[in-house]
Amino acid sequence: MQRVPMTKEGFERLKKELEYLLKVERPKNIKEIEEARAHGDLSENAEYEAAKEKQAFIEKRIRELQDKIARVMVIDTSKLNNNKKVVFGATVKVYDLTSDVEKSFKLVGPDEADVGNGKISVTSPVGKSLIGKEVGDTVVVKAPGRMVEYEVLEIILE
Repeated sequence: MQRVPMTKEGFERLKKELEYLLKVERPKNIKEIEEARAHGDLSENAEYEAAKEKQAFIEKRIRELQDKIARVMVIDTSKLNNNKKVVFGATVKVYDLTSDVEKSFKLVGPDEADVGNGKISVTSPVGKSLIGKEVGDTVVVKAPGRMVEYEVLEIILE
């Protein structure tokens, strides 16, 4: 089984979602199915079909979360370094030399990545390029359709 790195925050979020599905959504869906069955003929019962589809979605998501949780390797970012090098879990402020813009990335596991919120995977091209770098270092990243050059401005570990 391949272990997947994850921050404590990401791990807690997965556990919370699983608990919600098991304790709230699954029981609620069971009642929806029971109520739809009570309406009679199941062959033309749209409520029943919708409830069964929802059940399939919930069960699939529960299995996915259980699998992810079983494979997670929670990384304690507080013990990684003293903010001298970019490591997993660090927030890195960079200056995009290509577009003259300052950006901030938090390096997280693949299952936590959320580019819209500044969380990028350590396995992404940018993440791989930043790991091990220090303040003042520059990295060149081959992005889709172009090359991007970043200068590391600051490394923050929470």
